[in-house]
Amino acid sequence: FEVGGADGAGAPGGPAGAPPNATDEVLWADFLARPADYQALAAQLGMLPDEGDRVHGDLPEEIVAAIRGMDLDTRYLTASLRGYQDFAARFALVQKKVLIGDEMGLGKTIEALAALTHLHAHERTHFLVVCPAAVVSNWVREVQSKTRLEAHRLHGQARDLAVDEWLTRGGVAVTTYGTLGAVRDRVMGCPGLACVIVDEAHYIKNPGAKRSQLLADVIGRVEGAILLTGTALENRIDEFRTLVRYLRPDLLEGEGDVPVAEFRELVAPVYLRRNQADVLDELPELVEVDDWVEATDADDAAYRKAVDEGNFMAMRRAAFVAGGGSAKMERLVDIAEEARDNGRRVIVFSHFRDVLDSVMVALGDVAVGPLTGDVPATRRQELVDEFSAAEGGAVLVSQIVAGGVGLNIQAASVVVICEPQLKPTTEWQAIARAHRMGQLESVQVHRLLLEDSVDARILEILARKKQLFDDLVRVSTTADSAPEAYDVSEAELAREIIAAERERLAGPGAEAGESAEAPGAEPGEAPEPGAEAGKPVAAAEEPAANPLRPAD
Repeated sequence: FEVGGADGAGAPGGPAGAPPNATDEVLWADFLARPADYQALAAQLGMLPDEGDRVHGDLPEEIVAAIRGMDLDTRYLTASLRGYQDFAARFALVQKKVLIGDEMGLGKTIEALAALTHLHAHERTHFLVVCPAAVVSNWVREVQSKTRLEAHRLHGQARDLAVDEWLTRGGVAVTTYGTLGAVRDRVMGCPGLACVIVDEAHYIKNPGAKRSQLLADVIGRVEGAILLTGTALENRIDEFRTLVRYLRPDLLEGEGDVPVAEFRELVAPVYLRRNQADVLDELPELVEVDDWVEATDADDAAYRKAVDEGNFMAMRRAAFVAGGGSAKMERLVDIAEEARDNGRRVIVFSHFRDVLDSVMVALGDVAVGPLTGDVPATRRQELVDEFSAAEGGAVLVSQIVAGGVGLNIQAASVVVICEPQLKPTTEWQAIARAHRMGQLESVQVHRLLLEDSVDARILEILARKKQLFDDLVRVSTTADSAPEAYDVSEAELAREIIAAERERLAGPGAEAGESAEAPGAEPGEAPEPGAEAGKPVAAAEEPAANPLRPAD
């Protein structure tokens, strides 16, 4: 395919940006519809910088040599692979049971599917994908569009019929962590089950949880297993060990601290991680901006009330649901207007449902959503499709957990996070919905932050967590223990922050008072975010003048 003429102008995508002529219009539309495929083809044709040894991560030479000696059979794969994706698929096939921890946006789904198509080409018939409910539709779509394998949705009212069809016809069964328990006996009774893919594998980081135990049993019974996560470490370093033990318990038989270099050698047979900067030269620039705003009178009153009541959740969202003028809302409207003027689409993330409701009112007709935990998984994908098809200036409004995991939202090139999250991985996953392979524009991330508030305290915590993540996981390493500040529970963090804010606002003599309400539990096992929001705060009123609502 062509991306430009001799002087780089006059053809689709040329640096001069000239509009495509009539002959190229169809090709250009196809490129916009599936840019990741074209980028992969460009890499195969040598039109992108050579990735070289960067695709190998930290694997030892003997494993790299074994992987290089294997030919990947892609006759049942309909998509093109980048070199590092091809390597990951062969890594999974050679090593049998692996954890692929590539940074978000690099294409772990296609890497796993490429491995399945190779197995199918070698007379393996049945495969299983276990994933959060929100991404079942996405997995089914990926199987259908990227492979010649048959996809079966083992979720919802028709799950029993889908199990029958999968057992009879073979292919890829896609189910959820919750549904797997209901169909376990029939799935595990399938003699042809060759490989299980566990998407968002950090969902099974707690070995004591029922779903973790169920997946551990499934992984132990099959020949092949591929765990996918870009966040192998979230709260405690031991969770990284847990994922490795599901795959190869023999690798980590001893307890106690081990040097970083030694640990990397221990987990090398199962763990592969590459960062975006290592292998994705065409990934657009990511620009992150901390947008600090000064509290309005309404913001300040709502925030002080929340601090007095010891309501941590109300403190976090006070700047949006203060019942009057909101500094954060004003800034969000400004960002949305600028995006509209530049033909960009926006996705707005918040932890809280009442914040999303306020955003929907403020943005008016340009807003799509809200995408919350109450929205069925199939409807979530429909909202994403509606947003992707909308004109520039559209805004998808989403709960950060519901929309921040699994869904592909490359149509957005501006991301707004309404309040800091307590886990750095929550924000990273949300940003990666837009900043991933296939994105054609630079991605702007705006974090809305309220001066002299809980936001600053949370950022300090995020900085500590991010530093630990960088030190121990980004280089495919981990350890047995972590700094004390990293292991502190979210409830303890809430109490600490409330006490500090009370002292700051009321003076050194103020007492801590009521204990804080604990934030939500592990994703997927607790009520969706927002249900635990604590004492009610007045809902935002519709603005008198909405700069984004079309005139009547």
